[in-house]
Parts: sequence; C-alpha cells; structure tokens
Amino acid sequence: MTINVLDNPVWHALVGPHRNHATGRGAARHYPRDIAPFSAILEPSDQAYADLAADLPVGAEARLFRPAEEPLPAGWDDLGHFPLLQMVATRTPEGGGEAVSTLSSADAAAMLDLVELAQPGPFGRRTPLLGRYLGVWQGDRLVAMAGERLRVPGHVELSAICVRPEVRGQGHASRLVRRLMRLAFENDEVPFLHVRPDNQPAIDLYHHLGFQIRRELMVLWRRPG
Repeated sequence: MTINVLDNPVWHALVGPHRNHATGRGAARHYPRDIAPFSAILEPSDQAYADLAADLPVGAEARLFRPAEEPLPAGWDDLGHFPLLQMVATRTPEGGGEAVSTLSSADAAAMLDLVELAQPGPFGRRTPLLGRYLGVWQGDRLVAMAGERLRVPGHVELSAICVRPEVRGQGHASRLVRRLMRLAFENDEVPFLHVRPDNQPAIDLYHHLGFQIRRELMVLWRRPG
C-alpha cells in the first residue's frame, strides 16, 4: 500500500523532521504542549491508543489529525471533532519578493499578542522553533504574520497566518504566504496548509495563490477516561 505522509502529517513530522521535538513510544508521539498541542498515532489500534495514553500529561486530551472520524476506543472519552481541508500548493506563486521581516525569539511577545487578537489557531510560546516566521510591522506594532509548523518529508505546512482586524484587506496575508511558498519551493519542499471548510474567504485566497484542496482530515479530541 502506498503511504502518503500528508494523510497522517503529525505522525510523519514527529518521526521525521521534528523527531528531536517528539516524546512518546511505540505507535504514538506528542509535541511538547508549548510547541504544538498535537499528538499522533501510527494507526487506530488498541496498542496505539495505549501508547498514546502512556505519555499524555495528566488530564490532557490528545488532539489527533486523522484521515476519518475513527471509532472511539474503549476507555477513551470523545471531547469533540471537526473537519479540516488540507490544501497543497500546485505552483510557485507570482511575486513573493515584497519586503517582509523575519521574526525571531525577540519578537515572541508581539507574536503572542497578535495570535491572541487574531485567533489563527494553536500557537504556543515555543511554536516558532518549528520553522521560519515572517511578519509585517507598522511602526513597533506587528500587524501580520505567517510561518511554518508541521514539516514532513518533502512538504512544509504554512500556519499562523493572521492579520490584525483593522488592516485586513490590504494584502498582508497574501504577501507573507507568497514569500513562504517561494522559500519552500526553493528548498525543494511543497507547501501545504489546513483550513476550516466554512472559512470561505481563506479558501478563496489560497486558491488564488495556487493551492488546491487535496482532501479532508478530521481533528479528533480524545482523552483517556
């Protein structure tokens, strides 16, 4: 059977390019929670879920990216689930040479403030360790950013794409995503990203930039009972 790493991206990140960040055993892996709140299993077996439970922080849930809404294993509680569309870049974008700033650990407070305001999805204090992050500043205020999160063989996920509400519609997100796409292709990596199916403005933007919907994944929130 042909394995596509994008069907189980968190697993293939944590046993591949991000293995130095991984904890876990057997058929389960976890990111440290202040890097990313995600866990992964190789397959939906009883043994994989036993391995998953063994290294979860006490009282914490496992947030899994899975190909489908799989049966709940015995001894686990379902805390919720929702779909994500996985989109993959099909071409190098036009442009991508506009001026943007590379963000560093010195910008952590500004990045966290922007995330708190714009709510692009999970982003922790050490998330920037996963890849490069770019931003747009107006004076001393960070108004937009985007960066790299999951990295699997041959692919890199673009994430934390967010803009302050008062400056939306000015092309900041497009500029940042185009630059990250171009950098990824120059590094022989194909960019991909995840987006909620009801976020049509974002889907339209990503289509315009050269992304196509590859498939739907399910995010499962589960906790040992």
